[in-house]
Amino acid sequence: MFDLIPFRKRNEDPFGHMLKSFNDMVETSFLSPLGTGSQPFRTDIREEEDRYSVEAELPGIAKEDIDIQVEGNELIIRAKRNEDYEEKDDSNRVIRRERRSGEFIRRFYVDHIDDENIKARLEDGVLKLEIPKRPGDDQPRRRILID
Repeated sequence: MFDLIPFRKRNEDPFGHMLKSFNDMVETSFLSPLGTGSQPFRTDIREEEDRYSVEAELPGIAKEDIDIQVEGNELIIRAKRNEDYEEKDDSNRVIRRERRSGEFIRRFYVDHIDDENIKARLEDGVLKLEIPKRPGDDQPRRRILID
């Protein structure tokens, strides 16, 4: 985020410096309530013999603000955060008030799942999904050789 440059060189390109500053600003997401930059929230996905396990990091988000849906071949996780912080002095006057809000969506391609029996729970800021595979959809995988 910050570069340490001891002295500014005379032949430094001012346009290059401006472009670097702009790129630093764009790469750092000031609007991201989760503070994760370009990726809305981190997710781990594991495939097991009979199911998929998904863990999504959603610190500070209440379960009422999380929406999980299966639409066609997509698993969609939406997370919303609305923060309102107010600080007052001894005379009950507002000296600082900050608000942040945001909604993040992750979409995952899913196929051959039993969407009627998906289980979800939120523990310590981690959303855990157990997505069972549909029985009988185990098609043997075949490796294709390149000629």
